[in-house]
Order: sequence, then C-alpha cells, then structure tokens
Amino acid sequence: MKVINISDVKKNVVTMQGAQNVSKQIPISKDDGTPNLSLRVFTVEPNGYTPFHNHNYEQLNYIIEGEGVLIDSKGDEKHLKKGDFALVLPNEMHQYKNRSEINPFVFICGVPKEFE
Repeated sequence: MKVINISDVKKNVVTMQGAQNVSKQIPISKDDGTPNLSLRVFTVEPNGYTPFHNHNYEQLNYIIEGEGVLIDSKGDEKHLKKGDFALVLPNEMHQYKNRSEINPFVFICGVPKEFE
C-alpha cells in the first residue's frame, strides 16, 4: 500500500516538443509496483499547453483545479473545469490548453504504467 500527498511529489518540467509551461508529477508509478496503471498530475500554467499529439493507449483524466480546454483532431475545443472527467481514446489527436492568464489548470492523468 502507498499513501502520498501531491505536495510531496517532485514536480518536473515537461520538455516534450510542443509543450509550454507544463509540469508533471507521478504520485503512483510502476516503481510502486502498480500492476496496470500509473497516475500522473499535470499542471498547465496560465497560457500554457501540452503538445498536440496522440498515442496508442487510452488516457483517463480528472480535473482537480482550474479550467482549460481539450482540443480534438478537428480543432474543436471541449471546455474542462474542476470536477470534470475526460477520456481520450487510443490514437486520438489531442491537446490541453490553459486559456487563463491567472490560474493554473491541474488534472490527473491515468495511463498504462508502461507509458508514465
């Protein structure tokens, strides 16, 4: 068993091409012995965004702070706010953006442990 507070998890800047003002924490990882999933927490600072990308696995999200948008392959934006869940299916193009100029946009992202 593991219990950890997010404030005790190292925050790393996302250096992936196409990302701006994004950091990632991994409170539950394959290093903890999780058999299937890892949980990551992304913080997208004001006016920040993740790369526009896809991958061959599903991604489960829960918004824990702020507001942002999830952009699909057609450029359509789905508004996200605290308390919302989002599902990105395998191979779907997607991007998260924080349109705020003041508040961070923070979400949990569950993925297969191999892709943490």
